[in-house]
Amino acid sequence: MSAEIHNTAIVDPGAELAAGVVVGPYAVIGPEVSLGARTEIGAGAQIAGPTKMGVENRVFSHACIGFEPQDLKFQGEKTRLEIGDRNQFREFATVHRGTEAGGGYTSIGSDNLFMAYTHVAHDCHIGNRTIFSNGATLAGHVLVEDDAVVGAYSGVHQFCRVGRHAYIGGYSVISQDALPFIKTVGYKPACYGVNSIGLRRKGFDNQTLKTLDRAVRVLLRSGLNTTQALDRLREEFSGTPEIDYLIAFVSTTQRGIIKSLPGRRTSRGAATE
Repeated sequence: MSAEIHNTAIVDPGAELAAGVVVGPYAVIGPEVSLGARTEIGAGAQIAGPTKMGVENRVFSHACIGFEPQDLKFQGEKTRLEIGDRNQFREFATVHRGTEAGGGYTSIGSDNLFMAYTHVAHDCHIGNRTIFSNGATLAGHVLVEDDAVVGAYSGVHQFCRVGRHAYIGGYSVISQDALPFIKTVGYKPACYGVNSIGLRRKGFDNQTLKTLDRAVRVLLRSGLNTTQALDRLREEFSGTPEIDYLIAFVSTTQRGIIKSLPGRRTSRGAATE
């Protein structure tokens, strides 16, 4: 089965379209673009290269994928965008290629949903099964790990990380790392406990949720500083995969982690000890 290309679409001869690809009216596919089998490109969408997409992706009307980064340091060097399988890019979503200084590529895994007007900047790396609500925005060099949710109109600062199964509430401003498994919400963001609803939907059992809740209380509510809290977690929860990952995430932060609690912020937004 060959690709199905509308007669008003423009497809560069240097593009590679696998079997079953559908390109809608007035869409534009540039050179060095590779589209996997059964991928659908909606009306007026544009894909620039070098960009490689896996199978069964859907790019909706007027989304722009694989364009040059919005970075003044970019001087036209050859960088790329790599996208996995079964992702959805809704209307007017934008995803940009990487920069040489940032490693040369932007990457997106599989089974992600990018709602309307979302933006993924240069050199970002996104895992699998994430959800970006309308207008969610990543600055450059952001890491978003598996199963995270970034709420509507939230922004994530350059070089921040969003951990696995994290939930970022709508209109939040994330300028430090957002903890995995936790609900982080607000213009001056605070931690609102374990993302229990999201975790149950992903198949976490009650015992694991209780363990995560105990560990989070040690980290955020015990009055211990971060180093002391991590030592306590190692003592009490050694060998628990989720807690081992939480410890590793906190231990490797470069920008610091968001630890504020609702109603207990200092002027800098840090939790009072």
